[in-house]
Amino acid sequence: MAGDALRARIEAFIRRHDLIPPGGQVTSLVSGGADSTCLWHALSALGYEVSALHVDHGLRGAESDEDARFCRELMGAEIEEASNRLLRGTEEELREIRYSFARDRLRATGHTASDQVETVIYRLASSGVAGGIKPKREDGVVRPLLEVWRDETEAYCRAEELPYRTDMSNPDTKRGLIRDEIMPLLRRLHPAVDENLLRLAEQPAKLPRRAERALLSLLAAREGSHRIDLGSGLQAVREYDRLWLERGPVPIEGRVRWGPWTIEADVTGLRVRGWRAGDRLAGRSKKVQDVFVDAKVPRSEREAWPLVVRGDQVVAVPGIVEAPGVRAWRDE
Repeated sequence: MAGDALRARIEAFIRRHDLIPPGGQVTSLVSGGADSTCLWHALSALGYEVSALHVDHGLRGAESDEDARFCRELMGAEIEEASNRLLRGTEEELREIRYSFARDRLRATGHTASDQVETVIYRLASSGVAGGIKPKREDGVVRPLLEVWRDETEAYCRAEELPYRTDMSNPDTKRGLIRDEIMPLLRRLHPAVDENLLRLAEQPAKLPRRAERALLSLLAAREGSHRIDLGSGLQAVREYDRLWLERGPVPIEGRVRWGPWTIEADVTGLRVRGWRAGDRLAGRSKKVQDVFVDAKVPRSEREAWPLVVRGDQVVAVPGIVEAPGVRAWRDE
């Protein structure tokens, strides 16, 4: 019964964050520890089509070999050898290598609420920002166990009579330092520290300080037109009493998605960006604003409409003004 209750919580989290299609295929990245073993078993029991993948970094000799054997025999895991890829052996490099395999599949990891709390502590100490682990990474890796605590995955494995491995190198990592030394001290300070830190991870992300200051300066400038760079390809634009965000120029390399538009080009040196007041078509005197008026594009849609540019010159307005070597279409 305890296993059913935990699986129900996992399924509710998956559905709430739309992590895996119902009954869909997913590859569980497994180490042999309690967290990933619980993940693999619970997803299978919930009716997903689950395969397993173990990445062997080969850092611990016979122990690494035993981890790989365990995952292959218990979970039928595919084994990927990664020792030939290692350069520095840092935690960041190991993580990048793990995520470099099976990129053509939906992958799930066994990150838990306990990992989430440790991540918050590390990011607070290293950057002053309480960022947490995302339920879904930008490359599609999902974390179905983010509301399950580490002791619950161990209890699940015991209840389901699932063996699991213990990584003896964990105490030597940054996460091991937080887990074994910092968290016990914080629990002495307040017994609810784990739950409180977890809530901190779930708070909506805030703007970086630089972007926040830039936006405040933009709002303080009451007259005329102003534009500021927020980073990550975003710009904030204010014209008198109107304020909007637009993406900065994005190079057209292969295909570019811009809202409902897909744009590709056979020529190099082109970028996509939003409309700016005063934009004119390349080699012509006609303003892009007049192009929108002639095409009866509503004013409310103009700021989100993509423009194809070379430098400051507008060479194409998708769906309205074409250019040689540029193709654009809009999803209906």
